[in-house]
Amino acid sequence: MESQSKLIVALTSQVGRKYLTGITGVLLVIFIIGHLLGNLQLLDSDPERFNAYAKSLHDFGLLLYIIEIALAGVILLHAFIGIAIFMRKLKARKHGYKVSGQKQGGNGKQSLASRSMIYTGIVLLIFLVVHIAQFRFGPAKETVINNEPAMDLHALVMETFSNIWWVIFYVGVMVLIGFHLRHGIWSALQSLGAMKPRWSKAIHGAALIIGLLLAIGFLVLPIIIYVRQV
Repeated sequence: MESQSKLIVALTSQVGRKYLTGITGVLLVIFIIGHLLGNLQLLDSDPERFNAYAKSLHDFGLLLYIIEIALAGVILLHAFIGIAIFMRKLKARKHGYKVSGQKQGGNGKQSLASRSMIYTGIVLLIFLVVHIAQFRFGPAKETVINNEPAMDLHALVMETFSNIWWVIFYVGVMVLIGFHLRHGIWSALQSLGAMKPRWSKAIHGAALIIGLLLAIGFLVLPIIIYVRQV
């Protein structure tokens, strides 16, 4: 009961939501970086390399399901808090409270990225459902890796991105990811108290670079795969 009450306080108090947003945001950025590094193996000319990587993940068995459930929990918690914060701000505006466009840290002026966080976040949440349905539970064929049966996810990815409309869809979403990460990384570090005045500009710039690199890394994959098959 005590642990439940602490969770309720964390979800309802402004300070608790602030830290939970920061923690879940950092965890998701770490996952995104790892996911990109794994997906870059799609650029290898040997399909077996990516399939072997995918098989190594599936070989975790029960542990993989536990990790996936934990990841889903982090994503849903992050989304829930983000929506709750947006609704609170919306309610405050309706009641005539002043909403400041300047946050602590010296570089917190409202930008397109910060103003659109709720919208890019919702789009990304929908995208995750589509992405998981396609590649986690999609109709992948079987192949053989080290004399063991495995899913031919490489072929599924190639087939998906041979369709120009899927390429356009993924590239568009990756641009939104860039916007979301550009403000999200900075905001997460600020929520965790890392935004010291003397570090503000450096962290703000690093968030921009990391968000840009991750977005570019993901969006070039479908483009390169499509071009190679044309």
